[in-house]
Amino acid sequence: MKKNFFTAAIALTIAGSLMMTSCIGSFRLTHKVLEWNDQIGGKFVNELVFIAFWILPVYELSAMADILVINSIEFWSGNNPIAYDTKIIDGKDARYEIMSNPKGYIVTNLNDGSVIKFNFDEVDNSWSVEANGEEHKFMRYIDDNNVEMVTPDGTFEQVELSNAGLYAYRQAVQAAMYASR
Repeated sequence: MKKNFFTAAIALTIAGSLMMTSCIGSFRLTHKVLEWNDQIGGKFVNELVFIAFWILPVYELSAMADILVINSIEFWSGNNPIAYDTKIIDGKDARYEIMSNPKGYIVTNLNDGSVIKFNFDEVDNSWSVEANGEEHKFMRYIDDNNVEMVTPDGTFEQVELSNAGLYAYRQAVQAAMYASR
């Protein structure tokens, strides 16, 4: 009797700690299952698969995994292990694989194998581009309304995040590019 009470108390404590994290979570695993279903066929096929996944408890299991494990990891670490994704994009001149990861994005040209990385640095709140072993910063967040952007001469200019700010930056870059010819 005493052992069963102790086991039940531990189970309730663990369940309560998982359920009381005040984290709704992104439910990425469940969304990925739904997105997959949405891409497999027409609306009738999608509906049949949707019903089958409720009968086979696919949706219930994915939601339970999100609730008990994945959303808790997301809450405590700040990163969702399911959130990273890979997409294939058909461009005008090539086909690209775009993979997101905790540091940013990796873009691979599937025609020639070249790789470009877009890296986010949390320490100074900046983005950089990396290619051929060289990395160059191109943007740093100042606050919610302003960033610093690289100019053609390699210096940085503060840009307001508005239509007027983007227009002024575009004009300055075009003038510098024209002057360097």
